[in-house]
Amino acid sequence: MQRNLVFLPEHLSKELLEKYRIKTARCIFAENEDAAVEAARKIGFPVVMKVVSADIVHKSDVGGVLLDIESEEEVRESFRRLMKISKAEGVNVQPMLEKGIEVIAGIMKDEQFDRVIMFGLGGIFVEVYQDVSFRILPITKRDAEEMIKEIKGYRILSGYRGFKGDVKSLVELLVKISEMAEKEKIREMDLNPIFVYEEGYAVADARIWKEV
Repeated sequence: MQRNLVFLPEHLSKELLEKYRIKTARCIFAENEDAAVEAARKIGFPVVMKVVSADIVHKSDVGGVLLDIESEEEVRESFRRLMKISKAEGVNVQPMLEKGIEVIAGIMKDEQFDRVIMFGLGGIFVEVYQDVSFRILPITKRDAEEMIKEIKGYRILSGYRGFKGDVKSLVELLVKISEMAEKEKIREMDLNPIFVYEEGYAVADARIWKEV
Protein backbone atom coordinates (compact mmCIF):
# COMPACT_ATOMS: atom_id res chain seq x y z
CA MET A 1 0.00 0.00 0.00
CA GLN A 2 1.34 3.39 -1.03
CA ARG A 3 1.66 5.75 1.92
CA ASN A 4 1.56 9.54 1.79
CA LEU A 5 4.59 11.56 2.84
CA VAL A 6 4.49 14.51 5.21
CA PHE A 7 7.34 17.01 5.32
CA LEU A 8 8.37 18.27 8.76
CA PRO A 9 9.88 21.77 8.76
CA GLU A 10 13.12 22.23 10.64
CA HIS A 11 11.66 23.22 14.02
CA LEU A 12 9.34 20.18 14.04
CA SER A 13 12.11 17.89 12.75
CA LYS A 14 14.33 18.98 15.63
CA GLU A 15 11.53 18.47 18.16
CA LEU A 16 11.23 14.88 16.96
CA LEU A 17 15.00 14.37 17.11
CA GLU A 18 15.13 15.69 20.68
CA LYS A 19 12.40 13.21 21.62
CA TYR A 20 14.97 10.50 20.85
CA ARG A 21 17.68 12.28 22.85
CA ILE A 22 19.47 13.51 19.73
CA LYS A 23 21.14 16.84 20.48
CA THR A 24 20.16 19.69 18.15
CA ALA A 25 20.42 23.44 17.88
CA ARG A 26 16.79 23.84 18.95
CA CYS A 27 15.03 26.53 16.97
CA ILE A 28 11.95 28.68 17.53
CA PHE A 29 9.51 29.35 14.68
CA ALA A 30 8.43 32.97 14.23
CA GLU A 31 5.71 34.29 11.89
CA ASN A 32 6.37 38.00 12.52
CA GLU A 33 9.11 40.42 13.56
CA ASP A 34 8.06 40.69 17.19
CA ALA A 35 7.99 36.91 17.59
CA ALA A 36 11.46 36.70 16.01
CA VAL A 37 12.82 39.30 18.44
CA GLU A 38 11.26 37.48 21.39
CA ALA A 39 12.81 34.20 20.18
CA ALA A 40 16.27 35.82 19.87
CA ARG A 41 15.99 37.24 23.40
CA LYS A 42 15.06 33.82 24.74
CA ILE A 43 17.93 32.07 22.93
CA GLY A 44 20.53 34.78 23.50
CA PHE A 45 22.67 36.57 20.92
CA PRO A 46 24.24 35.86 18.51
CA VAL A 47 21.57 33.89 16.65
CA VAL A 48 21.02 32.32 13.25
CA MET A 49 17.85 32.97 11.25
CA LYS A 50 16.57 30.69 8.49
CA VAL A 51 13.68 30.96 6.08
CA VAL A 52 10.89 28.40 6.50
CA SER A 53 9.30 27.07 3.32
CA ALA A 54 8.21 23.59 2.28
CA ASP A 55 9.34 24.43 -1.27
CA ILE A 56 12.96 25.26 -0.37
CA VAL A 57 15.29 22.29 0.07
CA HIS A 58 18.65 24.07 0.20
CA LYS A 59 18.07 27.29 2.14
CA SER A 60 21.62 28.55 1.67
CA ASP A 61 21.25 28.48 -2.12
CA VAL A 62 18.50 31.13 -1.99
CA GLY A 63 20.08 33.31 0.70
CA GLY A 64 17.79 31.81 3.29
CA VAL A 65 20.33 31.43 6.11
CA LEU A 66 21.66 34.48 7.96
CA LEU A 67 24.44 34.07 10.54
CA ASP A 68 25.89 36.06 13.46
CA ILE A 69 22.84 38.23 14.12
CA GLU A 70 23.75 40.22 17.21
CA SER A 71 20.97 42.74 17.96
CA GLU A 72 17.21 43.15 17.93
CA GLU A 73 17.49 45.63 15.06
CA GLU A 74 19.40 43.05 13.02
CA VAL A 75 16.71 40.47 13.83
CA ARG A 76 14.01 42.75 12.41
CA GLU A 77 16.06 43.54 9.31
CA SER A 78 16.85 39.85 8.80
CA PHE A 79 13.21 38.86 9.21
CA ARG A 80 12.11 41.31 6.51
CA ARG A 81 14.88 40.12 4.21
CA LEU A 82 14.03 36.44 4.63
CA MET A 83 10.31 36.99 4.14
CA LYS A 84 11.00 38.42 0.67
CA ILE A 85 12.09 34.95 -0.43
CA SER A 86 9.43 33.23 -2.53
CA LYS A 87 6.85 31.23 -0.55
CA ALA A 88 8.39 32.05 2.83
CA GLU A 89 6.08 30.98 5.67
CA GLY A 90 8.12 32.47 8.51
CA VAL A 91 11.58 32.07 10.00
CA ASN A 92 13.37 29.82 12.44
CA VAL A 93 15.62 31.40 15.05
CA GLN A 94 18.35 29.26 16.60
CA PRO A 95 21.61 29.67 18.52
CA MET A 96 24.86 30.30 16.69
CA LEU A 97 26.77 27.06 17.19
CA GLU A 98 30.48 26.75 17.71
CA LYS A 99 32.06 25.32 14.56
CA GLY A 100 33.16 21.70 14.68
CA ILE A 101 33.97 18.93 12.21
CA GLU A 102 31.03 18.79 9.80
CA VAL A 103 29.41 15.42 9.14
CA ILE A 104 26.12 14.33 7.62
CA ALA A 105 23.70 11.54 8.50
CA GLY A 106 20.42 10.60 6.93
CA ILE A 107 17.82 8.11 5.79
CA MET A 108 16.91 7.51 2.16
CA LYS A 109 14.79 5.18 0.07
CA ASP A 110 16.67 2.61 -2.01
CA GLU A 111 14.90 0.74 -4.81
CA GLN A 112 16.67 -2.53 -4.02
CA PHE A 113 17.13 -2.44 -0.24
CA ASP A 114 14.18 -0.26 0.84
CA ARG A 115 15.46 2.23 3.43
CA VAL A 116 19.15 2.77 4.16
CA ILE A 117 21.06 4.94 6.61
CA MET A 118 23.94 7.09 5.38
CA PHE A 119 26.88 8.74 7.13
CA GLY A 120 29.76 10.86 5.84
CA LEU A 121 31.59 14.15 5.83
CA GLY A 122 29.12 17.03 5.86
CA GLY A 123 28.66 20.53 4.51
CA ILE A 124 29.77 21.02 0.92
CA PHE A 125 32.15 18.07 1.18
CA VAL A 126 29.39 15.47 0.92
CA GLU A 127 28.61 16.69 -2.61
CA VAL A 128 32.22 17.26 -3.68
CA TYR A 129 33.93 14.17 -2.26
CA GLN A 130 30.92 11.87 -1.70
CA ASP A 131 32.80 10.36 1.24
CA VAL A 132 29.87 8.38 2.61
CA SER A 133 28.94 4.90 3.84
CA PHE A 134 25.59 3.06 3.88
CA ARG A 135 23.80 0.28 5.76
CA ILE A 136 20.34 -1.27 5.49
CA LEU A 137 18.04 -0.41 8.39
CA PRO A 138 17.93 -1.28 11.22
CA ILE A 139 21.57 -1.09 12.35
CA THR A 140 23.47 -2.27 15.41
CA LYS A 141 26.19 -0.48 17.36
CA ARG A 142 28.77 -2.53 15.47
CA ASP A 143 27.25 -1.45 12.14
CA ALA A 144 27.50 2.19 13.23
CA GLU A 145 31.14 1.81 14.24
CA GLU A 146 31.97 0.24 10.86
CA MET A 147 30.13 2.98 8.95
CA ILE A 148 32.16 5.70 10.64
CA LYS A 149 35.48 3.92 10.14
CA GLU A 150 34.79 3.28 6.45
CA ILE A 151 34.83 6.93 5.36
CA LYS A 152 38.11 8.63 4.45
CA GLY A 153 37.21 11.44 6.84
CA TYR A 154 37.61 9.03 9.75
CA ARG A 155 41.25 10.12 9.92
CA ILE A 156 40.06 13.58 10.92
CA LEU A 157 37.45 12.30 13.38
CA SER A 158 39.93 9.99 15.10
CA GLY A 159 42.49 12.80 15.48
CA TYR A 160 44.53 14.60 12.84
CA ARG A 161 46.51 17.88 13.01
CA GLY A 162 44.50 19.40 15.82
CA PHE A 163 41.13 18.07 14.66
CA LYS A 164 39.31 15.40 16.61
CA GLY A 165 35.69 14.32 16.95
CA ASP A 166 33.74 12.37 19.53
CA VAL A 167 33.39 9.09 17.63
CA LYS A 168 31.60 7.36 20.51
CA SER A 169 28.81 9.95 20.49
CA LEU A 170 28.47 9.56 16.69
CA VAL A 171 28.02 5.80 17.09
CA GLU A 172 25.21 6.48 19.58
CA LEU A 173 23.70 9.05 17.20
CA LEU A 174 23.53 6.61 14.27
CA VAL A 175 21.90 3.93 16.42
CA LYS A 176 19.32 6.46 17.67
CA ILE A 177 18.59 7.56 14.09
CA SER A 178 18.00 3.93 13.12
CA GLU A 179 15.65 3.41 16.07
CA MET A 180 13.79 6.65 15.34
CA ALA A 181 13.40 5.83 11.63
CA GLU A 182 11.82 2.47 12.47
CA LYS A 183 9.42 3.77 15.14
CA GLU A 184 8.39 6.99 13.39
CA LYS A 185 8.04 5.54 9.85
CA ILE A 186 10.58 7.98 8.44
CA ARG A 187 11.07 7.67 4.68
CA GLU A 188 13.77 10.32 4.31
CA MET A 189 15.93 12.32 6.70
CA ASP A 190 18.72 14.81 6.08
CA LEU A 191 20.84 16.00 9.01
CA ASN A 192 23.44 18.33 7.51
CA PRO A 193 25.56 19.71 8.93
CA ILE A 194 26.12 17.99 12.23
CA PHE A 195 28.93 19.70 14.13
CA VAL A 196 31.13 17.18 15.93
CA TYR A 197 33.26 18.32 18.84
CA GLU A 198 35.89 16.62 20.97
CA GLU A 199 33.00 15.98 23.33
CA GLY A 200 29.56 15.55 21.82
CA TYR A 201 27.87 16.89 18.71
CA ALA A 202 24.95 19.11 17.66
CA VAL A 203 22.61 18.81 14.68
CA ALA A 204 22.60 22.25 13.06
CA ASP A 205 20.06 21.61 10.31
CA ALA A 206 17.41 18.91 9.84
CA ARG A 207 14.75 17.86 7.34
CA ILE A 208 12.44 14.85 7.74
CA TRP A 209 9.77 13.21 5.57
CA LYS A 210 7.41 10.82 7.41
CA GLU A 211 4.97 8.22 6.12
CA VAL A 212 1.34 8.65 7.20
